Amino acid sequence: MGDHENIAELVRIFFAAFTSDDDCDGRLDALRGVFLPAALIIRTCGGEPTVYDVDGFIAPRRELLTSGELTDFAEWEVAGRTEIYGDIAQHFCTYAKSWRRDGEPHAGQGAKTLQFVRTGAGWRISAVAWDDERGVAA
Repeated sequence: MGDHENIAELVRIFFAAFTSDDDCDGRLDALRGVFLPAALIIRTCGGEPTVYDVDGFIAPRRELLTSGELTDFAEWEVAGRTEIYGDIAQHFCTYAKSWRRDGEPHAGQGAKTLQFVRTGAGWRISAVAWDDERGVAA
């Protein structure tokens, strides 16, 4: 598998983690294997950015996706592009998401950028930043 395919697989694993079904815990646990241990995840949805470490990012999403507060949650990439230079890469994409809260359907979209570095174990995510469209929270 080439670099683009390896990075595409990490992007797929990243987005697949955010689905509220029976294997949600397993997919969220798998995220630790695609991130560098000191990776940063940043939400920039207006106002001051919120900065997470890997575990600080996973924990609240696990609660949200497994508590029953949201049901039928899914998030997926709509379109994206990857640029690679040596041992660094960036994937910029748009995404969409849908869910039910209190039985009511909701949907949203936004953009994400994922940065990657090549390690001895292969490509890993070193940072993620995203911005949701305004007025949508999940």
